[in-house]
Amino acid sequence: MGNDLAVSVKGLRKAYGRTLAVESLDLDVRRGEVFALLGPNGAGKTTTVEILEGYRKRDGGEVRVLDHDPASATADWRARVGIVLQGTGEFEELTVRELVHHFAAFYPKPDDPDDVIARVGLTDKTKARTHALSGGQKRRLDVALGIVGHPELLFLDEPTTGFDPEARREFWQLIRELNGAGTTIMLTTHYLDEAEALAHRVGVIAGGRLVEVAEPSRLGNRASAPATVSWRTPMARPSRRRATRRRRWWPSLPRASAARCPA
Repeated sequence: MGNDLAVSVKGLRKAYGRTLAVESLDLDVRRGEVFALLGPNGAGKTTTVEILEGYRKRDGGEVRVLDHDPASATADWRARVGIVLQGTGEFEELTVRELVHHFAAFYPKPDDPDDVIARVGLTDKTKARTHALSGGQKRRLDVALGIVGHPELLFLDEPTTGFDPEARREFWQLIRELNGAGTTIMLTTHYLDEAEALAHRVGVIAGGRLVEVAEPSRLGNRASAPATVSWRTPMARPSRRRATRRRRWWPSLPRASAARCPA
């Protein structure tokens, strides 16, 4: 495994009984990048990431994460990895400050907990009990718990599921700031726009297989293939037009129809 790779996977396989969850999956994640694993529910995203985190055994293949096999992870290795699950609801009676300081004590060289709280934008909520936080604030707290150990690699499992648009944009900015500070980030998502907004590269997974890895702008040959736009007129007649590569365009729609188009 080269020093430029945070994750290296070759021929990963995992089955649950007769159900094959991950099959012959090859994957590399470079140090310093944001990598998104994109796919629908049941595609194999969570199984793959749980194997990389060292919390699920694989049936076959080679896996190296930060130059170690996560199947035989040590405490020192785990201290280098941050994990943000879909929710941490077991500590709802603690305050934000109590919880982040509590988690910091698990690590040999943690960041200053109060600085971490400030980085995730919760300084004005330090004395608030976690059950009183909004959904977006709870997600920021989850990230604080994931990064307080100063990880080299951060796993985010579907980080914005259930968020409203404003909370999603705020959370995206937090992820960009973490990556800008040098943290390698691997996230799972089923939102294409989230992968496009955050990731340097995207791996598309379906049926347990990795079907494509590319920069977001090049997925599905979209950099060279013309786009096709479909819409319905005010009379509910379907219309369809293919864009040319010569110029950008948008069809002229009647005012009443345009008002009903989503932003």
